[in-house]
Amino acid sequence: MLAECKCYARHCKHYLGIQQPDGTEITEVNYCEAFLDYIPDEIAYGDDEHLEPIDGQANEIVFEKGFFQWELNEG
Repeated sequence: MLAECKCYARHCKHYLGIQQPDGTEITEVNYCEAFLDYIPDEIAYGDDEHLEPIDGQANEIVFEKGFFQWELNEG
């Protein structure tokens, strides 16, 4: 089980949740629209608030406070 991701705690609208690449808890990673494979630890658990794209990022998506996608799809 992963520790709470700062992206979740800060309510970034691009956060998509946790995925298990091989279907097991051992490989769990946080992912989002900016990082579909996994959110780098310095953003997920460190001090980088991801207010600007980082080196190697494949897109320009950065932190934006808002509703999670699954909240928009409810009800």
